[in-house]
Amino acid sequence: MNPKVKIIYCTQCRWLLRAAWIAQELLTTFDTDLAEVALQPGTGGIFEVWLNEELIFSRKKAERFPESKELKQLIRDRIDPERSLGHSDR
Repeated sequence: MNPKVKIIYCTQCRWLLRAAWIAQELLTTFDTDLAEVALQPGTGGIFEVWLNEELIFSRKKAERFPESKELKQLIRDRIDPERSLGHSDR
């Protein structure tokens, strides 16, 4: 079964567009490798990215938003470590 990504974003902070853009980037890169990319509304400044049941990025812990390249590498390293991400690996 292919992995699932969940992006939890803060609705109070209006981070839907950022979450949707990251979802688009992940779906473009991992088009046949992911079962789904879900957007889940939250509150309190949350912006987290989960791969299956593993938290792979938290805005609060990192004190910043994730870079698209960074998330692609984190996901690739867990689902297909041998895969090349092209320019995202540089």
